[in-house]
Amino acid sequence: MEDLLKIILYSSVAGVTVFLGGLLSRYFERYFQDGLVKEEIIHTSIAFGGGIIIAAVAFVLVPEGMSVLPLAPMALLFLTGAIIFFFLDRYIEKKGGTISQLLAMLMDFVPEAIALGAVFATDHNLGLLLAIFIGLQNLPESFNSYLDLRNNRYTETKCLLILFFLSFSGIFAAISGFFLLSNMPQLTASMMLISSGGILYLIFQDIAPLSKVQKSWFPALGVNIGFLVGMIGQKLLG
Repeated sequence: MEDLLKIILYSSVAGVTVFLGGLLSRYFERYFQDGLVKEEIIHTSIAFGGGIIIAAVAFVLVPEGMSVLPLAPMALLFLTGAIIFFFLDRYIEKKGGTISQLLAMLMDFVPEAIALGAVFATDHNLGLLLAIFIGLQNLPESFNSYLDLRNNRYTETKCLLILFFLSFSGIFAAISGFFLLSNMPQLTASMMLISSGGILYLIFQDIAPLSKVQKSWFPALGVNIGFLVGMIGQKLLG
């Protein structure tokens, strides 16, 4: 019972930043004066979030899949993720919108929360550190997700409600990882590789192009800073 309560607490800490990032983004959108500075902050945030997501793929999701699965299923699952989100992205675009930021955040957050639960079964300290790392990732990702939803004409209330309920997804994912997947490393690794394929597709199809600002070179540095955050997190976790 004590372990279950700790998992709920740790995953809540990791998940609450999904909603906090949305609140911060709402304040930024409503009260920050329009202009070049605001535009550069938005695009830098997008690049920063993209850098963190790439780091999650490079240091957490793909290494786990590669360490557990043989070559053929590894490659097949990775490509399957890319193909799934290729068609999903096209479907959403045909409906007149894009929610690539939100999809990328979920494909990053949920598998890592599952890993948090699975890791907690053997190493409580590593589970806590992973929860903190996930929480730091979620903040810029949900900040960008809110703006993405607003660009698709969602109301402020609806955006915040979506992020509020999604913030609880990490709790269910972590509990599932602890009770169901701690002894099923191949299934966990498969989920991570599918997520990785989908994330990389979305980053280079939708997210990276949004980070560019004409006649401004600073936002692209956000990718490096975001990736550095991932490097630091991996160093601490390792």
